[in-house]
Amino acid sequence: MAENIIWISGIPALLSSGLVLLVSRCFKRAGNHHYSLLAIIQAVIYMGLSIWMASLNRPVELSGNGYFYMDTLAVFEILITAALFLLAAIYSRGYIDSLLKQEEIEESLLPVFYGSFCLLETVLIMGFLSNNLALLWIFIELSTIFSAVLIVTLKARENITAALKYVFVASTSMLFTFMGIIILFSLSQEAISGGSLNWNSLMENAAGFNQSAFNVAFILMLIGFGAKSGMVPFHTWMPQAYAKAPSAVSVMYGPVLNLGLFAIIRLFSISHQTGDTGLVNTTLLSIGTLTIGVAAFSLLARTNTKKVIAFSAIEQTGLALVGMGLASPLAFFWVVFNQLAQPFIKALLFFSAGIWHRQYLSNKFSAVIQPMSHQPLASIGLIAGIAAAAGTPLLPVFLVKFNILSVLAEKPLLFFVVLLLFMVVAAGMGYYFLRAFSQKGEAEIGLFKTPLSMKVPIIVCMVIILILGVHVPSWLTGIINTICAELGICA
Repeated sequence: MAENIIWISGIPALLSSGLVLLVSRCFKRAGNHHYSLLAIIQAVIYMGLSIWMASLNRPVELSGNGYFYMDTLAVFEILITAALFLLAAIYSRGYIDSLLKQEEIEESLLPVFYGSFCLLETVLIMGFLSNNLALLWIFIELSTIFSAVLIVTLKARENITAALKYVFVASTSMLFTFMGIIILFSLSQEAISGGSLNWNSLMENAAGFNQSAFNVAFILMLIGFGAKSGMVPFHTWMPQAYAKAPSAVSVMYGPVLNLGLFAIIRLFSISHQTGDTGLVNTTLLSIGTLTIGVAAFSLLARTNTKKVIAFSAIEQTGLALVGMGLASPLAFFWVVFNQLAQPFIKALLFFSAGIWHRQYLSNKFSAVIQPMSHQPLASIGLIAGIAAAAGTPLLPVFLVKFNILSVLAEKPLLFFVVLLLFMVVAAGMGYYFLRAFSQKGEAEIGLFKTPLSMKVPIIVCMVIILILGVHVPSWLTGIINTICAELGICA
C-alpha cells in the first residue's frame, strides 16, 4: 500500500480543488466558510497522511521508476507543511471574512483563492516527495505560479506588480538551475548507465563525478533554488510579495522557502560525497554571510511590519547556508532543526501581523496605536515572534545561532566577528517594533473583534515555539540524526 501513497496524496487536493469549483458553479450562496471548510478538510487529510508516512519509519520508493521517494527528510518537511497549511486554513476562515467586509477581495475570486491554496499544498508535498531533480524543478516552478495567484486575489494594483516581480525573479533564476541540471545529468552519464537525476542514484555515484564540472553545476543550481529560498542577491521579490500578500498566504511562504532550502540540502549532501567540498563550502559560507548582512542592515530601514518579517526570513536563509557551508555534523543538525523552527516563528509573526492589519488597516508602524489595549493576543504573538527570530535565549533560534557560532569559532576570528555583528544588527528589528508599542493616540479607534479561528493558530504557534526553545524532545533529536545519517552527513 505504501507504494501507492503518491497517488493517494494527490487525491485530497484534486477533490478539494474540484469541489471548490463545483460549489462555486452550483451554489450561488456559497461563501467563504464553505470554501475554507474544504481547505481545512484537505489539510486534515494531508496531516493524517503525513503522520502515517512518519509511522512507517523507513524509506519507501513510491513509484516503479524511482521518481518519487519518501525518506526521513521528506516526511519531516511534509509534516511541517501539512501542519502550517492546516493552521493557515483555519486562520483564513476569519481573516478572509474580514477582507470581504472591507471589500479588499471579491467574493467571485474565492474559488480561485481556495483552489490555488489547495493546489499549492499539493505541489509542495509532491516536491518534497520528488526523488528526481527535474521533477523537483517542475514542482518548484508550479509553487511559484500558485503562490503568485494567491497574491493577486486582493483588489490592489500593487499586488499584481508584486506577483509579477516574484514570478520574474524566481522563474528567471530557475533557468540557471535548469542549466545546472543539464550539466549534472551529463556528469551522471559517466558514472551511471544511461544517466540519472534521482537523488539516491546521484548520492551513490557522486564520488565518480568530475569535481570541476560538478562545482559549476552546483553553483548554477544554487542560483535558482537560492532565489526561491530568499538568498541574496536574488531575494528582491520577497519583501514586496510578503507585504502585499494576505497574511494567510504569507504564512505559506514558510513551506515554500523550505522547499528551496530542501533542494539545496539535497545538493549539499551530494557534494559531500564527491570528496572535495572546498569550493562548495566556501560558496555557501560567502553567500550565506552576505545574505545575513544584507538582511540585517535592511531590517533597520523598514517601517512596514510584514517587510521586517520578510527580511528576518532572508536572514534565516543566510544562517542555513552558513550552517551547511561549515560542513560540520553539529551545524548541519541545527540547520535541519531550523527547518522546523523558522516556519512556525514566521507563521506566528504573520498571523499576529494579520490581526494588526485588520485592526489598523495598515502594515505601517506609524498606524499602530496602543496595540496591547486593542489586540493583546496579536501583540503578545508579535513580541514572542520577534524575540524568537532575534535569537533570544530559551527560544529555538537561540539554539541554532549558538551552535552554529560555536562551530564558527574554530574558523578565522574575523569571520566569526563579522557574522556575530550581523546577527546583533539583525536583532535590532526588536527596537523598531518597540516603537509601535510605545505610540499613544488620542483618537478613538474601532475595535476589530478577532474571531476564534484567527486566535487559535497564534496560540498553537506560541506553544510550539516555547516548547522547542526550552526542550528538544529525544524523538525529534532522533529524527534529525536519522536525516543526517541518510544524507551522509554525520560524525
